[in-house]
Amino acid sequence: MNAPAKKTAALRNLGCKVNAYETEAMQQLLEEAGYEIVSFSEKADVYVVNTCSVTNIADRKSRQMLHRAKKNNPNGIVVAAGCYVQTKAKEAKLDTAVDLIIGNNQKQDLIAAIEAYKKDHSKNGSMTEISHRQPYENLSLTHTAGRTRAFIKVQDGCNQFCSYCIIPYARGRVRSRSFEEAVSEAKTLSQNGYQEVVLTGIHLSSYGADIGETLLHLIWEISKIKGIRRIRLGSLEPEIVTEPFAKALSQIETICPHFHLSLQSGCNATLKRMNRAYTTEEFYKSCGYLRKYFSHPAVTTDIIVGFPQETQAEFDETKAFLEKVRFYEMHIFKYSRREGTKAAAMPNQIPEETKAERSEILISLANEMSEEFRSYYIGKEVEALMEERVTLGGQTYFSGYTKEYVKVLCRTEQDFTNRFVKGSLIRNADGMYLMG
Repeated sequence: MNAPAKKTAALRNLGCKVNAYETEAMQQLLEEAGYEIVSFSEKADVYVVNTCSVTNIADRKSRQMLHRAKKNNPNGIVVAAGCYVQTKAKEAKLDTAVDLIIGNNQKQDLIAAIEAYKKDHSKNGSMTEISHRQPYENLSLTHTAGRTRAFIKVQDGCNQFCSYCIIPYARGRVRSRSFEEAVSEAKTLSQNGYQEVVLTGIHLSSYGADIGETLLHLIWEISKIKGIRRIRLGSLEPEIVTEPFAKALSQIETICPHFHLSLQSGCNATLKRMNRAYTTEEFYKSCGYLRKYFSHPAVTTDIIVGFPQETQAEFDETKAFLEKVRFYEMHIFKYSRREGTKAAAMPNQIPEETKAERSEILISLANEMSEEFRSYYIGKEVEALMEERVTLGGQTYFSGYTKEYVKVLCRTEQDFTNRFVKGSLIRNADGMYLMG
């Protein structure tokens, strides 16, 4: 008898690190169900697109990827999962490229949904009313695509309702992964060789609020796991970084002094229109606490330029505040009008050319501050976790990252994957940082 044909599946992730975690978890479900994973550009029996809806552009990219999948194999099953279909369910159901729809908090049901579709070809799929309180979705990982750093999703949803953001409508209310399951996954990943874990969530700072736990307690417990030598945190809200919080973190040897505090604007009037829950003065205090208890921590942030009604004076105020804080990295975003949010209906929307001009100014400032931060380490001994082999100018190197997430290169012909290497940093003519 001929052996049964292999079932194949391809996945494509769009959007944030939480989406990336969920995509890898769905891949693991497919592998366990007997699917061979192939490239998204190849012909596959099943295509899973984990969509994003953070901006109108993200919606468009999600639709484009779904149509690309159907073009790759018109007879394949195209699964639209995630935020875009959660916020635009009617559009997705009318899209001829989409065979099956799976909303947020239902990705754990992927295999059952595919098997049900094979029987009755119903596009309705697995959708839930995300605005109602839901239990935490049961997704987990034993391995990840990367071989050194593993993301652990511990939280979902957001209760903030910032005026520019669609995510509370796409992801629903705050819900936390059980303390035991999060710790258990970290143990499994450690046993499988991962030495660095990154705790992530849609609103990570709210972890535990609904289950009587705290993010700090979770970090402490994971830090006790044998084999975990680094714990990195996803994006934090500045309100969580009190002096006791910063002091407690500094006492955890494995914590990476690399903190992403979401700012969005350096102007209090703009922050108020954004419905952010802090002032620039409070944000600056949080940065100060981190710098008090950590030696030269990497503090990074996000900035939105051209928010509705942003005057030149408000932009100048933001720029001055950024210069005062001195970030390691800044991710600069031009405000993108998002249908369904309060900001989209605000008067005095900023012209695109003004957004572009302001964006370029802040990108230039970001590059200057990033170079300043990295230069601090020249001549100093650092430790980096090596990740992958790279070839530059005919020479072989391994690249990796320090605890502060400074990328370094180590010249070697050996396989240094997942190894810690110590050395002092130097810079060559190309501005590269090399392990000396």
